[in-house]
Amino acid sequence: MKRRWADLPLRGKALVVISLPLVVLLLSLVLIYTTERQTARAEEDVRRVLRVQGDIQAVHTLLAEAAASVRGYLLTRREDFLPSYRNARPQIDAALLRLDRNVRDQRVREQLNAIKPLIDGKIDGLQDMLDDSHATPHSISAILISNKHILDALRQHIGTMLTLEASLLAERSAAAYETRQRLLLSTWLAAVCGLFGAIVAVLFLSKGIVARVQNVQRNAQRLALGHPLLPQPPEHDEIGQLGTRLVEAGLLLAERERALRDNEERLRLIIDGVKDYGIFALDTAGHVTSWNNGAERIKGYTEQEIIGRHFSVFYLPQECPQHPDMALREATGNGDYTEEGWRCRKDGTRFWASVVITAQYDGTGALRGFSKITRDITDRRAAEIALRTAREEAERASRAKSEFLSRMSHELRTPLNSILGFAQLLDMDAAKTQKAQVGHILRAGQHLLTLINEVLDIAKIEAGGLALNIAPIPLTQVLQEALTLVSPMATDAAIQLQPLPPLAADIGIVADRQRLTQVLLNLLSNAIKYNRREGQVSIEVTVDGPRIGVAVCDTGTGIAAGHLGQLFTPFERLGADPNVEGSGLGLALSKSLLEQMDGRLTVQSQVGIGSRFTLELPFARLPGSPLRVPTVIDSEWKRPAPAACRVQGNVLCIEDNLSSLALIETLLQRRPGIKLLSSMQGQLGLDLAAQHRPQLILLDVSLPDIDGLKVLQRLRGSALTRDIPVLMITADASDPTRRALQDAGATAVLSKPINIPAFLAHLDQYFPEPA
Repeated sequence: MKRRWADLPLRGKALVVISLPLVVLLLSLVLIYTTERQTARAEEDVRRVLRVQGDIQAVHTLLAEAAASVRGYLLTRREDFLPSYRNARPQIDAALLRLDRNVRDQRVREQLNAIKPLIDGKIDGLQDMLDDSHATPHSISAILISNKHILDALRQHIGTMLTLEASLLAERSAAAYETRQRLLLSTWLAAVCGLFGAIVAVLFLSKGIVARVQNVQRNAQRLALGHPLLPQPPEHDEIGQLGTRLVEAGLLLAERERALRDNEERLRLIIDGVKDYGIFALDTAGHVTSWNNGAERIKGYTEQEIIGRHFSVFYLPQECPQHPDMALREATGNGDYTEEGWRCRKDGTRFWASVVITAQYDGTGALRGFSKITRDITDRRAAEIALRTAREEAERASRAKSEFLSRMSHELRTPLNSILGFAQLLDMDAAKTQKAQVGHILRAGQHLLTLINEVLDIAKIEAGGLALNIAPIPLTQVLQEALTLVSPMATDAAIQLQPLPPLAADIGIVADRQRLTQVLLNLLSNAIKYNRREGQVSIEVTVDGPRIGVAVCDTGTGIAAGHLGQLFTPFERLGADPNVEGSGLGLALSKSLLEQMDGRLTVQSQVGIGSRFTLELPFARLPGSPLRVPTVIDSEWKRPAPAACRVQGNVLCIEDNLSSLALIETLLQRRPGIKLLSSMQGQLGLDLAAQHRPQLILLDVSLPDIDGLKVLQRLRGSALTRDIPVLMITADASDPTRRALQDAGATAVLSKPINIPAFLAHLDQYFPEPA
């Protein structure tokens, strides 16, 4: 019997050892599962009764609140009493629906069916009270008295239901408690049975199996160390078979050693066959111990010439011995070392190498040497240098283009400053007979300024230098501001601007506000200019998922289908009336600006009917807030008060352009109480500011000796001038320049050409009329 037990497979032994406690454990688990299901059902019954009680109380409370709401309204006629009544019906219906699902007791269901018509009657009575527009306190009391029997019946039925549910709750709570007690007993029984089974299994395993496994483990350790194995009893179960396999493994290990030697030879042949990589080995001191054909091709040494020599022979003389020793230390400490650098061939020529040195360790962790892989990447480095040079040249070209744009902005706006400035002065003082001629000068100058701005904007977009501040903005405000700005133009052209469609206050659009306004003004001005007399211009808004569309529609002559493809080409006007002002840049610029803001511009047109230009941008939902009424800016200049009413003071103007300085002098001559100090150099302007401490400083950005930004920084850094208001005047109207000046402490930034009314408005802030 003992022999048969020893030869029995481990599966059979385990089955015998574990089967009995396992059966007991399974029976215990079945008992626990059955008891747990009963407990769950009992607890669910308790929860259902609690929900029924809660819904009954809710129905009663909602009816009481509805009645109180109606009575309060009828007695006071205040609307704030009615929400409770209006909300009661859907909540009562929901509570009754839950009661239908949860009531299980037939007696409670009979009471539920009895209160439903009473509830309907009660609510209908309340509605009748509301529908009676001539209700008086006396009539309200009469209706309430007439409905008293309904309330009494409801209270009786609801009380009966609560009593029945309370008794059900007590019964089911007791049942749940008894079930939980049975579950606790079952759990203890299962734990005891499982513990008994585990103890029995451990005794059998430790006595009959674990000791034999430990013996096999000792033999495995001896096999790993190459020692002879201990005697193994001739047993035929899995443990005995494992001992037999250990003997066979010893024989296989000896065979595998011979196979490994063969593999090493094949690996050596493979390494020798690599031509593009130099692969060789170093000992712990850095001497070459192996050499492949790739290393011979790259470095020029044969295997016989290099074996035994130190690998520092490949480094430049000035790098030895520090660099080779450092490479070995890094590889030893980190496991590997990688670098690129110049290396020497046998003939003295140099090549750019990519080098990887890897430390090699044996099974005990001792350093055995290093493997080194070298690749000639001279051609790749030359290509990288060429690419870097090309990139630097492109960056220099981009910077030169940006500087050119800035210079062009300055050179073009500076003469326009004098032209438009003196033209505005002429317009203020001209007789009626000269108004038309001066108006032509102003319109031509403004047209030229618009053309300059559009050309510079397009150039900035192409150069990638257009700065945008993209954020969610209220759509209604932007549209209303654009309509306000073009309304004078529409009035002059006898074009009717349709009112905006009603839009919610929280509808927003993701864009740069200034650039979006610029696009809208381009589209609206085109719709006005190319419209028929007495025509109409309207704006339509559509929201399509994450995008929002704004369409500008006109009733003009329309555009032929064959010309739509050329519509967004710069300077292309498609045969427009030459008497209508325009450069052909507006639509091209608008399309580019929208694409910069993740949007697009499309057009639909019919000859003789009109055109529809639609811009699309991302949609944003804004927090609800009242709309801000756009401010209409009055550009008409008000003639100043007499000189005797003005405050005396000094104004320092630092400006190197004579015509711009003459314009400032002419403007200030209209204010006899203001004394002008002028300087055409930055340093002299700083000295005058410190000496005279003027009430206001006008500072040009472009000066011959010191940049205007640096002059501003020095003014703000001096205790004598840090508090003096400084109005910066610049021909560079770009956003980066404006932000830099504001960050440096500019009080305000005026762009050339100067807007005379705006300039005089700023002047009035610092030289106000006396009280």
